[in-house]
Amino acid sequence: MKKKPALSFWQIWYLSFGFLGVQFGFALQNANVSRILSSLGANLHSLSLFWLAAPMMGLIVQPIVGGASDRTWNRLGRRLPFILGGAIVSITAMFLMPNSSFITSIMSPIIFGACMLALMDGSFNVTFQPFRALVADMLPDEQRNIGYSIQSFLINAGAVIGSVLPYFMTNVLGVRNVAPEGKVPPSVVWSFYIGGTVLILSVLLTIFRTKEYSPEKMREFEGIKEETPRVGFFKTLFSMPRTMLQLAVVQFFSWFALYLMWVFTTPAVAQHYWHTPVKDASSAAYNEAGNWVGIIFGAYSLFAAFYSVIMPWLARKISRKLVYSLSIFCGGIGYISMFFFHDPHYLIFSMVGIGIAWASILAMPYAILSSALPARQMGIYMGIFNFTIAGPQICSGLFGGLILEHFFKGEAIYMLVLAGVSMLIGCITVYFVKDKEIKEEDIKE
Repeated sequence: MKKKPALSFWQIWYLSFGFLGVQFGFALQNANVSRILSSLGANLHSLSLFWLAAPMMGLIVQPIVGGASDRTWNRLGRRLPFILGGAIVSITAMFLMPNSSFITSIMSPIIFGACMLALMDGSFNVTFQPFRALVADMLPDEQRNIGYSIQSFLINAGAVIGSVLPYFMTNVLGVRNVAPEGKVPPSVVWSFYIGGTVLILSVLLTIFRTKEYSPEKMREFEGIKEETPRVGFFKTLFSMPRTMLQLAVVQFFSWFALYLMWVFTTPAVAQHYWHTPVKDASSAAYNEAGNWVGIIFGAYSLFAAFYSVIMPWLARKISRKLVYSLSIFCGGIGYISMFFFHDPHYLIFSMVGIGIAWASILAMPYAILSSALPARQMGIYMGIFNFTIAGPQICSGLFGGLILEHFFKGEAIYMLVLAGVSMLIGCITVYFVKDKEIKEEDIKE
């Protein structure tokens, strides 16, 4: 079996650079969709149901794309055609969604907005999965920690810019941050235009600077002399490695918490710090709170980007599992602390812990999982692994509004406390994950 050659730092950098633009768009979605849907008429208790469009699209799209990309090879390569196709659809949805209020002659703006959320998130998912598999395809085992950490850094660098952009548009460029009832503020509209442009340009840079290995080369690296027969989806599903099932438990508690954060942070901050009800979504105070949420989301992404730089070193020193567990613990403390502050500026401190958790969630599960997967089925298994992301979000979406209404009396800040408790449970479950970690001293030249 031939060993994959090690890639240089810049080759690994360009390998994932397109993810910066994709996450730029994803961050705009996460920080502003609740705000957009509220502006278009959605009430607080139904927000989590509208957000269900996102994980549902991931649940459907990623396994299909994963399996298809395993079997694809054309002039662009194996994963890159899907990355490009997803980027083109993403930019279209990003241009259309903030303009949902103008489609009144076709359907209700709120329904069109929900459809655009589904299309936008679905197209993001078309690019997410191939980017994950691309790192595993191109890098030898000993470089995957650094590969996924660089990917995590680029993801969070894009998220920082995307999250703070509406605030920058308003407070630096003077773009209006309020709009008539039923319309989206211009600061958000222009942010989505810029985000879509950055997305497609960064993806094109990855495509032009990355050359994937041919199917023949990949078989050499796996020690396979000829093409293996195609395995059915359900047989693949039920033969998944035990490590994947163990990681699924951790993923459940992690992503249940993240979904609660994305859906309920804007109303929580508006209620808890600006003392503004969600029904006043067109008010200046609510939109000021929305801009501040963009800032703190940018802050957790910034802290995550910095933490991504030191994660490979920490993983070598104390093991991937311990880094993963401690990082999620920090996230749990960060969420719970948001309840105890009374000045919104202190939320920056909460974001330190959340950023540490986010960086590890983006990198450690994939580094651990990729060492346990057969290379020829990397795409389909990475797609199936998305069930562990979409599933908890669907649970959170189905029950989040009910929990808020019946247990927390509409006080969204308690949903963030619940997210913290979920993260703390997640950090304990990491202990049960089996990690076949490859040490540098075990690598034979």
